[in-house]
Amino acid sequence: MSSDLATETIAESSYKRIRADIIFGRLSPGQKLKLEKLKEAYDTSVSTLREILSRLASEGLVVAEGQRGFHVAPMSSTDLKEIAALRLLLETHALEQSFDRGDVDWEARLASAHYKLARMEEVMASGDTSQTEAWKRYDWEFHQALISACGSRLLMETHAAVFDKYLRYQMVALSYRGKIAEDEHRQLLDAALKRDQDTAKKILGLHIQGGVEHALAEKSPLRD
Repeated sequence: MSSDLATETIAESSYKRIRADIIFGRLSPGQKLKLEKLKEAYDTSVSTLREILSRLASEGLVVAEGQRGFHVAPMSSTDLKEIAALRLLLETHALEQSFDRGDVDWEARLASAHYKLARMEEVMASGDTSQTEAWKRYDWEFHQALISACGSRLLMETHAAVFDKYLRYQMVALSYRGKIAEDEHRQLLDAALKRDQDTAKKILGLHIQGGVEHALAEKSPLRD
């Protein structure tokens, strides 16, 4: 492996780790990102860190403060509503395309993704929160599978980026919604296998709006 390739691999690995730590709340909203501390934590150079944080700033996960450095993007109820609305718009469009084009392989992917999510939801329902990140990863995989036959890589990538921002709110501000969310996922699977777009779009809207309302409940830390 050449030194350039090794450097690129280390940089990409550090980018993924920092990004995941922001999304999963290990780096808190508004937290100052001090380069020297990050250098030790992620075992990479200051110059590479600047590039990574600039990249994350372009994704809206980090805020660049000019000469004062970087901090983790803050969170607000207004931002959550906008992210949820964009997610619903993208996922609804992709869902329509996917239902029209989906074949038996798509159905198999979707059924498999739902099985894994349902099993993890059982774990969460038992009160075991030690696998919260795995639960949300399977949630992401199910919704990606739902639209995976849409035929557009750009649409899939854009949806994934928006979903990650929504996921950040789920990890920081939301808790498990329980049987309601489980039922919605099952109804989405059933509607997909029947190619029932109207029902799927209705359930998806309720599903996303339910998450927003859960976040904005009185116990939530989100405030504008």
